[in-house]
Amino acid sequence: MPNLIINKEDLEFSKFGDGEQFGAERAEVGAKIGANKLGYGVVRLPPGKRAWPYHAHHVIEEAFFILAGHGTLRHADEHHPVREGDFICAPPDPTQPHQIINTSDEALTYIAISTNESTDICLYPDSDKFGVWHTRSKDRSDPKNFHVFSRKSNGVDYWDGESDE
Repeated sequence: MPNLIINKEDLEFSKFGDGEQFGAERAEVGAKIGANKLGYGVVRLPPGKRAWPYHAHHVIEEAFFILAGHGTLRHADEHHPVREGDFICAPPDPTQPHQIINTSDEALTYIAISTNESTDICLYPDSDKFGVWHTRSKDRSDPKNFHVFSRKSNGVDYWDGESDE
């Protein structure tokens, strides 16, 4: 059984993201202390970076709490300043895409919390993409897991490729 408590001094950060716009460090918290229905961790954004693309979930609900620094919340095509002490809600709604951007010259650190759902559909308005996933295990190579990302413009009709035989 995992420990029910972890101190911020004991967090282990891993880098992720790539490119000029994206790059952050994330420390897993929820799974390390036995959380089942919520996923949460601490994210550190360097100046000028975003952790994830601008996106909206159909199923997963997210919340954020700014621990240190300041930046911008891009939400439903509006920009809102955020700073230490702010709570942010990102409900599961395809009309409410969101993204936190560090628009300052110092690190922006926040807690990211989400419902731990096995299935979701995510929209990425900036790139006309969508993602669909169903995860049955935490092992990404498990053949029972399903993940696909595509452009909405590449979609086909429901009956495409089907035959009467």
